[in-house]
Amino acid sequence: MNTFKVSVQETSNNAIVKFEVNQFITKHQSFEFSNVDEAKPSPLAQQLFYLPFVKKVYISGNFVAVERYDIVQWADVQDEVAQQIEAYLNGGGTVIIEAEAPKKIPVTVYAEATPNPSVMKFVANKKIVTALFEFTSIDEAKLSPLATELFHFPFVKSVFIEENYVSITKYDISEWQDITIELREFIKQFIESGKDVVLPEASQKQQNTSTQKNTHFEALDDTSKEIVNILEEYVKPAVASDGGNIQFLSYDETTKNVSVLLQGACSGCPSSTFTLKNGIENMLKQMLPGKVEMVEAING
Repeated sequence: MNTFKVSVQETSNNAIVKFEVNQFITKHQSFEFSNVDEAKPSPLAQQLFYLPFVKKVYISGNFVAVERYDIVQWADVQDEVAQQIEAYLNGGGTVIIEAEAPKKIPVTVYAEATPNPSVMKFVANKKIVTALFEFTSIDEAKLSPLATELFHFPFVKSVFIEENYVSITKYDISEWQDITIELREFIKQFIESGKDVVLPEASQKQQNTSTQKNTHFEALDDTSKEIVNILEEYVKPAVASDGGNIQFLSYDETTKNVSVLLQGACSGCPSSTFTLKNGIENMLKQMLPGKVEMVEAING
């Protein structure tokens, strides 16, 4: 059984707090309830309305957002609410009664070209995973029903899934103009069906990996930590918009060489070397003078 973990996230509205869950709790649907009667389709929301300060409950994807009345401050009660939601989920409590939930989920998916001519990015209007995943074969894709089905298309070489998009790398046997519409419709219908994009245990496994990464980060030398922070702040958002990801692998203090792993659209991209040499490498040299000489890119 996969354990639910709930974390408290502040929002721009100080009356509303998001309680983020490490797994999806609805099938890509969103719900809003203003009172206990409205909340009949959601036993979880009904339970929250028994708290006298709860004004509204929103449930969507992997979070529960609660709006409070002014009789309390969130700082005084948010941890208690998080614990209550976590205990409810781990006790097997029902979030939404499926029979009373909407049968059709409005989903849009559009295709977006990337700098890598072998990769197309399919962007959904909904959050579909809580972490990033990359699969380079059908064997690797066992934790992702969506990726597994995509590998049944003979032209699919690898699948990269992040928050609200799927990046697909194709073999050269097909042209995007011949397969894009088919893939877009397939992904759209898959999400609309409410099936798991990745299995719950995949999120748990990813969380364990993240914990390991955090432990690994703390063990790094100071220069490596600076490199990781620069990549996270300045490089990752840019490559993510192109359907890819970059991960720090190592730093050699003697040679001053940095190794990074390319994933998704960045992996095997003809422009990757150019981007790294003229972008990332120069950035690291400027921001860490005398500490970096070269960046080596390894395709995932």
